[in-house]
Amino acid sequence: MDLHIIGAEPTPEERAAVDAVLGQPESGWDGGPRDAGRDGRVARGGLPAAQERRDLLLPGLHAVQDRIGWISRGALNYLCTRLLVPPAEAWGVVTFYHLFATEPRPPVVAHVCDDVACRARGARELCGALRATIGPPGTPVAGGRATWVTSPCLGLCERAPAALVLRAGNERQGHELAPVSSAAEVAEALLAPPTAAPLDVRTIAPQAGSPDLVLLARVGVADPESLDSYRAHGGYQALTKALELGPAGVIAEISASKLVGRGGAAFPTGRKWEAVAKQPARPHYLVMNADESEPGTFKDRVLLEEDPFALVEALTIAGYATGCEFGYVYLRGEYPKAEARFANAITQARAAGLLGANVAGAGFTFELEIRRGAGAYICGEETALFNSLEGKRGEPRSKPPFPVEVGLFGKPTLVNNVETLANVLPILTGGGAAWAAIGTGNSTGKKLFCLSGHVQRPGVYEVSFGKTLGELIELAGGLAPGRSLQAVLLGGAAGVFVGPDQLAMPLTFEGARAAQATLGSGVVLVYDDTADLPDALLRIAEFFRHESCGQCVPCRVGTVRQEELLRRLAENRLHGSLETEHALLADLGQAMRDASICGLGQTASSAIESALRVLAPFGGRP
Repeated sequence: MDLHIIGAEPTPEERAAVDAVLGQPESGWDGGPRDAGRDGRVARGGLPAAQERRDLLLPGLHAVQDRIGWISRGALNYLCTRLLVPPAEAWGVVTFYHLFATEPRPPVVAHVCDDVACRARGARELCGALRATIGPPGTPVAGGRATWVTSPCLGLCERAPAALVLRAGNERQGHELAPVSSAAEVAEALLAPPTAAPLDVRTIAPQAGSPDLVLLARVGVADPESLDSYRAHGGYQALTKALELGPAGVIAEISASKLVGRGGAAFPTGRKWEAVAKQPARPHYLVMNADESEPGTFKDRVLLEEDPFALVEALTIAGYATGCEFGYVYLRGEYPKAEARFANAITQARAAGLLGANVAGAGFTFELEIRRGAGAYICGEETALFNSLEGKRGEPRSKPPFPVEVGLFGKPTLVNNVETLANVLPILTGGGAAWAAIGTGNSTGKKLFCLSGHVQRPGVYEVSFGKTLGELIELAGGLAPGRSLQAVLLGGAAGVFVGPDQLAMPLTFEGARAAQATLGSGVVLVYDDTADLPDALLRIAEFFRHESCGQCVPCRVGTVRQEELLRRLAENRLHGSLETEHALLADLGQAMRDASICGLGQTASSAIESALRVLAPFGGRP
């Protein structure tokens, strides 16, 4: 089998970048199957050599991009040859992700967010100023050493408008510009590495330090880079309790707490853990979904950056309870700070005997590895995430079979998101029944909400289920003096809009359903009377058209037609009456809900249809 791209040879630097991930080829290596070692990485038994190699495709692509700034045909050729991956398949992977560049690009790139939360705080005007002063996205500056591009949500919504400057080189560097004050600030950051000012944690978590916090109790209190500090603030008490209870006892406590997934699907966590634990096939895999790509969402980032040891501990407990010996953390590529801090937490935990073989002297093995995503919203869907981890395009799989039976590498797999796992520690230390007593009957425990937009104190807020939407907005300082509420987007781009008449809605799963709304990933994006709501709807339509993986026709075509229809409404170029256009949009939405493979297509019209139903942003009556 010829795996060579004709005329494409890697540079020595590109070879070195790939070899840093795969290790040096064996002496006399010719691209054949002898090159099959993992060079110190934790081995995973039971997988064919070629399949085990392919899962290193994404790390290899990242290594090249991190060092060179883009991925050339020669670098891709070398990576494909070493991994025994056909170049056509690898090309399909590298072009799937928006963070990878396949044409020459300067090593310094400012990714400027123009998604919904940042647009509410001036991102559209910022991008206009950048076009006027620097040039269109992709324009080289600083002698060709830097450029800027627009970006989907960066997860920095509490400090909007935001940008992320990434620098290629022997050591990848990422620097947040949040909030961005002007186009001049972006231009200055492209010319020279900015000085990182200390971040007041209360700008991302305004409640930090409050004694009644649970999930955010250590944020701004414990040192996120010190295992000793974490232990001094209650760290690893939950693992000790788990080892006393045993695997079945841990799952019983999780079930008693009535904890449901916090990623949006709200599936009972205890039931999922039990289903994985009882699977006879081996090995079992554990995946923490930290690909927090829903526009307006940033709670997971705060936990990853400010309390990483808690998540390492929670993952260890989950692995112990479900028989998983190996776990992956699938982390957003836009979170370099979170990646550095989480990697540090893994290293310190392993050195202390809290990861690896014979964890805490308890006789079980559990290892963790971080895998960085590359900018694809669809990879938040669990089966698309599996494909991405396996070195394939991040396209969803049909279900059944479900991941608890056939997941990553075809083995039983437990997938939980970051906030869900953060709940595990207080459940074990305080008891499942006590956690179930917080909140309401079907919405138990604490919940994190991401407040952004036109509130005076944006950030992550922790509340017990049952607080009303209006109370939560007031907790964030309410609107600016003299302003009135126009709308609230709940759950992000895949969520729904509600009007000012819904402020009394209790923030519970049942309360949201009764109001035809959703809590989703915890987004609460507030729009006051100055907001351009039609522009926000157009951006949501653009987002889904761009992020559709294209695998199924209803989503691939439906998201394009939906954006076209929204543009007609925004420009008053109606095909018939306003009522006719609304009816057509409803038909499009129904087709996507009924026939799309995954949740992206099924929710692509939710926010837009809800806005037309309750807010009438393009005229007419709601």
